[in-house]
Formats: sequence, structure tokens, C-alpha cells
Amino acid sequence: MSARPVEFGLFLIPDADDYHQLTQVAAYAESAELDLIGIQDHPYQRRFLDTWTLITALAVRTERITFFPDVANLPLRNPAVLAKSVASLDIMTGGRIQLGLGAGAFWDAIAAMGGERLSKGEAVRALAEAIHVIRAMWSDERAVRVPGAFHRLAGAHPGPRPRHDPGIWLGAMGPRMQTLTGTLADGWLPSAAWAPPEFLTEAGKRIDDAAAAAGRDPHAIRRVYNVSGTITDNGVDHGFLEGPVSRWVDDLTALHVEQRIDGFVFWPTEGDPAEQIRRYAEQVAPAVRAAVAG
Repeated sequence: MSARPVEFGLFLIPDADDYHQLTQVAAYAESAELDLIGIQDHPYQRRFLDTWTLITALAVRTERITFFPDVANLPLRNPAVLAKSVASLDIMTGGRIQLGLGAGAFWDAIAAMGGERLSKGEAVRALAEAIHVIRAMWSDERAVRVPGAFHRLAGAHPGPRPRHDPGIWLGAMGPRMQTLTGTLADGWLPSAAWAPPEFLTEAGKRIDDAAAAAGRDPHAIRRVYNVSGTITDNGVDHGFLEGPVSRWVDDLTALHVEQRIDGFVFWPTEGDPAEQIRRYAEQVAPAVRAAVAG
């Protein structure tokens, strides 16, 4: 079982037409004692607000809940500037910012916005270099140099330091990304849409092995799971993450105990989103916390 307390959050879509509703959801999440809000980052989607601007707007409206991009699109975000943005907002919010980071996807759309089109191998190497750049920008050094083929620093002056040590959580799907997670990152952000429990077992072992090989404690790497599905109210159980509250409580408790998942970020796929979120926050989350404590 994970040594960390289990945390619960919401996954938000930054639709520009829904800004007022997004502010209401964030306020509700805080009042319902949820822990996390993750916001997807697809800058090439013309109907989407900029994710980092939205996180800033919502974070300064709240007092307790933690925010993170789920996950930041590295090919369109300079890692040194991103590091400064994370540190700045972490200071402003009293340490409530984490950094979810991805190697990139939808390369046609990235290239259309001026980003560099990379192969899978290049994208992984670029992500590794970005992690070194970001950590250097959060350091106490007067000037830092980080070599790299894709991302580098040449005597940059770091600062300001973030209020707390933000984790770098990777949306790692492939084996090379999982190895990178264990070697360099602070957390893993799989999604139920592409990472069912059997996938979590295999990938989790690869992350643990990579961490151990790098001389790191595998248990120090967080596992935050994006869970999408429907919480039904008719008692009908359709299987994993598709059923009544009891099904969700059993599934999430098992994931925490058996897969060391210590954070769940919910994205409803059917039904009234507001009602789905209420069931998750007011029925599922408290029951899982109680089951884990028991």
C-alpha cells in the first residue's frame, strides 16, 4: 500500500465558452475538500483557453487546492520560461502548484504553431533535457549551464525559487518514457483511457526498476491516475470505472492498495457533469478514504 494519503481531484477541459463554469467547478472542488485540479494543455485547440493562464486565474481564486497542467505540452512551452512560470505561481499561491509534463503529441498541430516536429526518440530526449533545465532554473545557483541538443541553458540566472519543491509528473505511456520517469521524474500521470490496471502493473514495475537502477527510492515517485468513466445511480455495474458508487469505491481502493496509486483525477464521460462530480466528491472520495484508513 502507498505510504501517502490518497488524494482526489478533477480533470478540467479549458473550453473558452465555459470559463464561468470552470470557476464554479474550482470553487466547488475547494469547498468539497478535493485536493487537486488538473487541466489539459492543447494550445492548438482554437476553442481552448491557454492552460497556464487558466490555472493562474483559478489558483488565485482559491486558497487550498493544488493545480497542475495535465500535462504541459513541452514542444510549445520553453522549459526555462515554464520553470519560471511554475515558480512564480507557486510563490503567489503558497506552494499549490505541481508540474505535469508531456513529451508532445499531435505533431501536425504542434508544427502548425511553430513547434519542432520530433520523432518519438527525440521527444523523449528533449523531455529529459527539459527536466534538467527546469530543475536548474529552480536552483540557488547564481548562473547555470545545462548542455542539450533540444533544450539548454548557457549561463542563465535562476530564480525566483518556488515556495515548495514542485513535483515534475510525467504523462508517460511508452517504455522509454516510463524509464525516464523512474530515472528523473517525481511522479507518473497515467490515464485510464490508455492505462488499464494490467498496464499499470507492467509499467509500474518498469518505473520502479528504473528508479532503483538510478539509486532512487521507487516509493518516492507519485502515481496520479486520470480516471474517466460514469458513476451510475441505478445499481447497474458495467465493469471497471463504469458503475455505481460501490463499484468506484472498490476500484479506486484496489488501485491504491495494489498499484500504489495515491491520487485520482476524475473526468466524467457521460451524464450530467455537475452531478457526476458531486457523486465523486461527496460519495466516492470519502468512502475510499475511509476504506483506506480501515
